[in-house]
Amino acid sequence: MSNNRIGLIGCGNISAIYLKNLTASSDVQVVACADIDVERARSRAQEFGVPKAYTVEELLADPEIDIVVNLTIPASHAEISRRALEAGKHVYLEKPLAVELQDGRDVVELAESKGLRIACAPETFLGGGIQTCRKLIDEGAIGRPIAATGFMMGGGPEAWHPDPVFFYQKGGGPLFDMGPYYLTAFIFLLGGIRRVTASAAISLPERVIGSGSKKGEHIPVETPTHIAGVLDFASGAVGTLITSFDVAAGTNLTNMIEIHGTEGTLRVPDPNTFGGPVKLRKPGGDYEDVSLAFGYDDNMRGIGVIDMARAIAEDRPHRASGRLALHVLETMNGLLQASAEDRHIALEPLAERPAIMPEGGFE
Repeated sequence: MSNNRIGLIGCGNISAIYLKNLTASSDVQVVACADIDVERARSRAQEFGVPKAYTVEELLADPEIDIVVNLTIPASHAEISRRALEAGKHVYLEKPLAVELQDGRDVVELAESKGLRIACAPETFLGGGIQTCRKLIDEGAIGRPIAATGFMMGGGPEAWHPDPVFFYQKGGGPLFDMGPYYLTAFIFLLGGIRRVTASAAISLPERVIGSGSKKGEHIPVETPTHIAGVLDFASGAVGTLITSFDVAAGTNLTNMIEIHGTEGTLRVPDPNTFGGPVKLRKPGGDYEDVSLAFGYDDNMRGIGVIDMARAIAEDRPHRASGRLALHVLETMNGLLQASAEDRHIALEPLAERPAIMPEGGFE
């Protein structure tokens, strides 16, 4: 068993579920929290029994910390990850890997050059739902996969989020916010993507904050809010992915993935969740529920950190790898570039899909 000591940077909303799961694990030990607001770090540390509350600089300088969990805002992901790697620490970070593609490449290459691990959310593909889908595909339940569809369409987060400005800046939008869940699931199930094309639009030039202390303030929109993409997988399958903050009235298609094969269709659960339902349909039949063959069907954010800690101890690849996250980042950048330049964008090949989890959980 591993006993890697963790320092968590970024004590916002998402940190609570990470700390709940990580402090309950016997594989890791959370020893410090840090935030640009040190009082917020102290509050989180006290809430979850973490012994130290630091500034970011103090946490990075602590020689007892082995892994930095980077939960900062997307614009800070690459810089904080770089600083942690330079300090000799492994890194797990929230999605996306970076805003700029070159920054993503740089942090992955830096980790590899130093013999350190870098891993990145989303880790939802390690949950029982998507793992069961991978098992079904690998066993031939739908024959040869030939197509995939994914839809994340709704109104923007300004209706409920108290400070939604970053959602409409570069590195935000529905593609960078929610696209990593769909793309990571696609790649885990079907393998790497060789080229992409897309149409993308800023449908409304500004948004109005609908709640909290900033209610009524206007947000200039700087990044596309409706993206319709086409993905050509190296396997030959063709994917469609639509992400949108422009569907004000909602749609029954949202939070949906389907994988279509020569012998059936697999309905994949919402890739922003860990559990089911998983549904399989054969030609001429109706969708039937498939029991999950794997554990981790609750909100298990932090499981990617635990898998990396175990991988370090067992000297094996970790699943939510930096290379996987870089392929997702290149795909997202490629979709926006394809729309801007009216063409297909070729992507770097992905060496291999992450390994499937052991049935029932870790060995």
